[in-house]
Amino acid sequence: MAEQTGATRDVVVVGGGAAGLSAALTLARARRWVTVVDAGEPRNAPADGVHGLLALEGLSPVELLARGRDEVLGYGGEILAGEVVDVSCASYGFAVVLRDGAVLQTRRLLIATGLVDELPDIPGVREQWGHDVLHCPYCHGWEVRDRRIGVLGTEPMSVHKALLFRQWSTDVVFFADDHQLEPQDRANLDALDVSVIAGRVSRLEIDGDHVTGVRLDDGQVVAVDVVVVSTQMVTRAEPFAGIGIEPTSHPAGVFIETDQFGATSVPGVWAAGNSSDLGAQVGTAAADGARAAQHINADLVMKDLDRAVAALADAQTQ
Repeated sequence: MAEQTGATRDVVVVGGGAAGLSAALTLARARRWVTVVDAGEPRNAPADGVHGLLALEGLSPVELLARGRDEVLGYGGEILAGEVVDVSCASYGFAVVLRDGAVLQTRRLLIATGLVDELPDIPGVREQWGHDVLHCPYCHGWEVRDRRIGVLGTEPMSVHKALLFRQWSTDVVFFADDHQLEPQDRANLDALDVSVIAGRVSRLEIDGDHVTGVRLDDGQVVAVDVVVVSTQMVTRAEPFAGIGIEPTSHPAGVFIETDQFGATSVPGVWAAGNSSDLGAQVGTAAADGARAAQHINADLVMKDLDRAVAALADAQTQ
């Protein structure tokens, strides 16, 4: 029998990344009893720094999250280290079950679990992920400007990535990996002087801690400094299946669909950050979390108001 932990919270936030902590900060400042449950597996952990975040450019992801946790705690928010394994509906809202058996009772739920990048099964890719193997030009393009960039054609979005990274370097090579390019895709690559290499990719060549090239099955090695991959981005939604959260498929991955304020199709449940926006950078994720939190608080205010009005009406009729 799972252990019920405490009274009913206002909000449980699942995920302690930029979106989850931003939401928790907003809710704590609104004097809500908010608990963040964080499994400690941030997507950007391999990255050296956060980029494109105003006034915090280049800050370590570890430091960013540490500052965020301190801010949430400073306003009375609660942060629990743990993993949510199941969520069910209850009379008060939702029962959130952790792997250690504890159950958190909550009126509202915010999903901010982020996503998992499913990497291509090519030796060297996982080892260099977040260093010399990248996926986002806006996150890392400046850092690899004017270098030799190889783009692996392993996903439908790969050609698009090659066209984008061409903005940061004149030396971009597209590895078709035995996939037949559409005529328009080939024309676009040719127009930007992006070389196309045929043949299946065997592995990445690594010297020390740096990528030096891409090896093909026929033994040919093409020298590059950086490798770009298009990952399948899959949101962590399994624990919420029991309450009706059904992720939506997209060519780039799987996400939780919401309205413009972060509300999902399940009443009382919101989603923010990469859980609902596959392309969200840290700044966007934080903004999503804050916006969702504002609407969660407003929803709770109106719910409590309805109860107060009903209680007053009952008192006046007695």
